[in-house]
Amino acid sequence: MTMKKKLLRYLNQPKFLRHWMNWYRPYRGAGIKVTKLADDFSSATVQMPLRGFNTNYVGVHFGGSLYSMIDPFFMLLVMNQLGRDYVVWDIEANIQFISPGKSTVTAQFNVTPEQIQEIKSKTENNEKYLPTFQVDILSDDGTLVAKASKTLYIRKKSK
Repeated sequence: MTMKKKLLRYLNQPKFLRHWMNWYRPYRGAGIKVTKLADDFSSATVQMPLRGFNTNYVGVHFGGSLYSMIDPFFMLLVMNQLGRDYVVWDIEANIQFISPGKSTVTAQFNVTPEQIQEIKSKTENNEKYLPTFQVDILSDDGTLVAKASKTLYIRKKSK
């Protein structure tokens, strides 16, 4: 195995990806931390404490930081479960702010084996598929702070 292949294999490991994302400057700047990333890329947990540099004018979580904490995760989870034979892109997002975030907030992402199987069946004839995934952002006490949805573009790569 070439050095390049060994490096790519290492870079695609959940442990490395979680570590890298926690050092990613936009995430560090907002205080966003990936606390869990499943070994099989089926789930991830992301948290963000309330700090002076991620608050808005009225002292609660800045909406842009809330969106930033959920932005890439469904794409990353699906992409890594499907493998290199698929094209996976974010194409649409929606976030609805429900209540002010006044403490650490958490988002739990899950992509089930059934969802992956559905994606594979919908794309087996090289057709695009546009699934939508939902995630809630919750405060420490379980209060719903925001609801978000992400739509992905998924297609098998041409051979």
